[in-house]
Formats: sequence, C-alpha cells, structure tokens
Amino acid sequence: MPVPALCAPSGVTRKRTSGQERQDPGSRGLRPPAGSGKDSAGGGTRLACPRPLRYRVSVNRTLVIAHRGARSLAPENTLAAAQKGLEVGADLWETDVGVTADGVLILFHDDSLKRTTNAAEVYPDRAPWTFTEFTFDEIERLDAGSWFDRDDPFGQIAAGRVSAAEQAAYVGLRVPTVEEALVFTRDHDWTVNIELKRLPPPLEDFPIVPRFFEVMDRVGIAPEQVRLSSFEHRWLEEARALRPEVEVQALVGFYRDRPIDWDAVAGFQTVNARAMLTPPEKVRELVAAGQRINLFTVNDAEEARAYIEAGVTGLFTDFPQDLVPLAHAAAGKETP
Repeated sequence: MPVPALCAPSGVTRKRTSGQERQDPGSRGLRPPAGSGKDSAGGGTRLACPRPLRYRVSVNRTLVIAHRGARSLAPENTLAAAQKGLEVGADLWETDVGVTADGVLILFHDDSLKRTTNAAEVYPDRAPWTFTEFTFDEIERLDAGSWFDRDDPFGQIAAGRVSAAEQAAYVGLRVPTVEEALVFTRDHDWTVNIELKRLPPPLEDFPIVPRFFEVMDRVGIAPEQVRLSSFEHRWLEEARALRPEVEVQALVGFYRDRPIDWDAVAGFQTVNARAMLTPPEKVRELVAAGQRINLFTVNDAEEARAYIEAGVTGLFTDFPQDLVPLAHAAAGKETP
C-alpha cells in the first residue's frame, strides 16, 4: 500500500563540518516543531507533520514504533531517522543509548563504531572502535550518514523510496546526543522509547539511569513522552524507584534460541518481546491477562496483520511507512 507524502522531505540534521563548535542541542540544524510553519533555516514554509498520538493505553489500536527511527529510510539512530518516523506517522520512535569515554550520552546501537560511521578511516589505528573508548569530541568528527547511501541496508534507495535530495542530506550526519533526541521529541510533542543498553568496557559500571534522568531534567521533557526499556531489568527497577512517573518496559528474548521466561517479568506492566519467540496465540493470552505487549522487530506485513489481529499493544518496525497504514486500517481509521 503506498504511503502518502505527509510532510516536506527531511532536512539536514546536525552535519559534521570541520572546526564546528558545539552548540546548544536545540540549534544544531534540528527541524522546528510540527506546525510551526518554518523550515530548518528559519525562513519559508513547509508542510506541517501530523502530531502522532502520545503513547496512551486508551489508544484503541496497535501502536507503530519506529525502530531506531525509520531506519529503512534514513541512517539509524540519527535525528534524520527520527524525522522520517515522524513524517510517516509512527506513534513513537525507539533509540539506543551509548556513553562516550568522557560520559556524554549518545544515540548508538553497536558496541563498535565501524558499521555506521567512518571511524575505521578517521581512526585507523584504534580497532575495534568501541564507542566507550572515544570521547565525545572524537565521535563528533565522524560521519554517521554516508554508510546508508553506500550500503542501502533495506533496499529502499534501490526501490526509489529515498530521494536523491534525502541521500545527499544524509552525508556528514553526526552521531546525536541523547539531549538532542529528547529536545527533538519534546518540541514535536512526540514520544520516545529509550533503550538502555549494557555498556562495553571500560564503562560497565557507569551510572546510566541517574545520568539519563539528569539529561531529561535539563531538557524539561514531560515524563509521559519518555519510555525506558532494557534487558537489564535491575536498571528498570532503579528507574522506577527514582522516577515512578516514567514508564519502564522490560525487554525479553535476548537469545533467539531460548524460550522467554514470562514469570520473570510478571511485575512489569509492559513487556517488549522478541516476535519470533512470541506467537500470536501467546499475545492473545498475555493481552487477556491484562499485559501490555510490544514486539520487536516486525517488518513483514502478513506477520504484522497476525499480531494486530491478536491485539498486540505495539510493533517495533524498521518500516513504519508500511505498518502505519496497516495499523490504521485494522482499526477502521484513515492514515493521518
């Protein structure tokens, strides 16, 4: 099903330039809030992006969660990917938190910088390029966008779903900070699911939960705009103790070849589970028992339909542009 153009194409989001000084996170080429009528340069007009529904239990349909942003359409875990998720109507976006050697919280998934940046070219003698061994200033030098055009990881460039202008805009994108991600989410009245990942050496004992809340307080984002998820359930317990107003979601199914121990997460109202370990009949059982259940990562349309029919709460997907129409159609609503 084709997806209508909901907004103007994504603009450049904080590109890497030599000698660029650090700026306030709200001023580094981020798009203004939806409906502001201004483009990213401060002049002219653009189409207003629809404001997705906040992550509310009362929403009577399956929620579409843009996994690492709309990463089939833009480089993962960048603000460009978040922007694309917003444009196609995802209800919220998901991203991963890493920490630099000097304690700056950034958006990053892999332990190594190699796959999604040019770290191997910029720092050829620092293999395996573990992000916790680089300072924020060093990571600022990296290009986190060009690899997407080179690899076309989901075939969407070849399929004609990523324009030449968008491809050009992705060249030179930098690794965003968590602060920038929260500012983006706050200013677009959106919602973000933050995954707190186990950190590689030498930062295994970094106090990531209180540090995240420090950033959250500095940004001033509303608690209902943030979800915290993790496979490290002790961190979620810590987060609940510190900020009970922020929803926590237990990730399960880390190992593909091991069944999920559902009893171990009975104390969590929302569980995010690996889809391949959670068939539709299990979803029905959990939902009937009052459990909220989100599944990762669902990209196939038929699989998504089966889970939607089973009453799944939400679906993490790399293709929100395809699942948004499905979720709305299943609820008898038009795509916004």
